[in-house]
Amino acid sequence: MSFSRRRSAALAVLGLSATLLVGCSPTVALEPAPDANNPLCANVMVNLPDSIAANDPATKLERVWTDAQSTAAWGNPVSIYFSCGVDVPAASELPCQTHQGFDWLIDDTDAPFYRMTVFGREPAIQVYFNSEVVSSVEVLSRIGKAAQDLPLTGQCSPRV
Repeated sequence: MSFSRRRSAALAVLGLSATLLVGCSPTVALEPAPDANNPLCANVMVNLPDSIAANDPATKLERVWTDAQSTAAWGNPVSIYFSCGVDVPAASELPCQTHQGFDWLIDDTDAPFYRMTVFGREPAIQVYFNSEVVSSVEVLSRIGKAAQDLPLTGQCSPRV
């Protein structure tokens, strides 16, 4: 076999290997939120980060494929789930934290996993993450940057 044929065969094998590796990437099965087809969700989705820093400074959680509209996930195993178009929350007894101009309702029922839903923005977004792997500050900062154009419709009321 000539050098050129061997080289072509080697390149073909490498190309097939790369295709198979890409085909083996995990896809996370999620359900779309009720308002997932909102055009503002599309704007958020294109601005989500490719990676989010983990608590371990040497680790980044890379974005992985999801199979539902207006959803995203990061990590392997997945440590962060995101959804746009969730039901807009009404007034709640859940604690509310303001971070970089966004009010977030905090549900710690599944601690160390936290469910944080934006309050006073439409469409509403929600993130569910493992606080042992990634900090809420990192998650909310990165997600907030992607969602900065969502219209403000209300704010959490301070408790008296």
